[in-house]
Amino acid sequence: MDREPPQRSRRRTVLKAGLAVGAAQLAGPFIISARGEEPVKIGLDNPLTGTYAAVGKNELIGCQYAVEQINAKGGILGRHVELLVEDSTSGDSSTAVQKARKLIDRDKVNFLVGNVNSALAVAMAGVAYEKGVFMMDPGGHTDAITGTGCHWNVFRICNTTQTEANAVAGTLVKDYGKKFYYITPDYAFGHTLEAGMIKAVAALGGTRVGGALTPLGTTDFSSYLIAAEAAKPDVIIFLVQGDDQVNALKQAVQFGLEKRVHLAGAQGELEPLEGLPPEARIGTWVFEWYWNQPGVPHVAEFVAAIKKKTGRVPTARTWFGFAGTWSCALAANGAKSLEAVKMAKFLQGYHLPPEVALMPDGAYFRAGQNQLIGDLYVGNAQAHGSAPDDLFKVTKVVKGTDVAGTLEETGCKMTWPA
Repeated sequence: MDREPPQRSRRRTVLKAGLAVGAAQLAGPFIISARGEEPVKIGLDNPLTGTYAAVGKNELIGCQYAVEQINAKGGILGRHVELLVEDSTSGDSSTAVQKARKLIDRDKVNFLVGNVNSALAVAMAGVAYEKGVFMMDPGGHTDAITGTGCHWNVFRICNTTQTEANAVAGTLVKDYGKKFYYITPDYAFGHTLEAGMIKAVAALGGTRVGGALTPLGTTDFSSYLIAAEAAKPDVIIFLVQGDDQVNALKQAVQFGLEKRVHLAGAQGELEPLEGLPPEARIGTWVFEWYWNQPGVPHVAEFVAAIKKKTGRVPTARTWFGFAGTWSCALAANGAKSLEAVKMAKFLQGYHLPPEVALMPDGAYFRAGQNQLIGDLYVGNAQAHGSAPDDLFKVTKVVKGTDVAGTLEETGCKMTWPA
């Protein structure tokens, strides 16, 4: 995959907890803190530059808002919370690891949070496990993190790629056909998401008629789109994310591809839809959280609070950061300790409170895997909805318990410290 250049700036800027989006564009490292002696430190190691900058910054916004709420409610164990932020870049594992070690060894964080990029999240999890530090992965999806590579101290908010695939496969096969072509980002997330889709579609009688691996940061998708159409699929599955998804869908519509084959994906997000022209907001997707949930308690208040800060509705990434940061506080306050083992034990089977879960059926951490199980939202991208930010029409809410598979199927064999 393409490599992002490591950040060379070592400036530190002190920011207040409720910063607007623009401030998040500063070169790291920087601190978002609340005043108080002996603060509890949460270290966020996430992309603020590169292909995944937009989603990384939205996770930061969610973390910021959670820190504000946590401090307003008494902090963690009666101590104020401080959020230390490092730019991992979007694709350089060595930079993410370096930043994780700095946060743990020099800054003495109590919690490590990150990463959008699954490969970087895996690398960070290795550091957290080595150091025995509690880690929360808000948005790195590759299955191994809470599967074959699971660790007792590493938890995840977003879904596994297999869960996402299981949620959307039935709709695609039923409504659009059984022949699938995949355009897949060439790193851990893309590999496991495609594997998950192939497995889910095959169980319903579908087949893979071809596919292409694309480097992170690809701008010209024309050759991939020509090859996809030549394979004569019923559905082209776009697994690329962030700026790559924007470029791919723009070009697909320029080619008129949507008139000849159904376009879809196994992971949809609001950020790419916002970056697309209206005519390219098309296809069937699964969202992991969506802001327009009429009647679900506390969602409207969360949306209003984020809009007041940023002028925009929260995305799934905003919620990932929010729920992940709150989970750190809930673990410590529930365990009455900052010891990683005690906090990890407390979260086994723990159900998030409704004001954090923000889903119709709630969400809980599955014991023995540390994976959050919540709802998923299947539907269609739309050029215009009930509001300027309503770019996704939910047609089906899928319970995570119905599509997450069994603990045994995940391959997680968790071992705990003696």
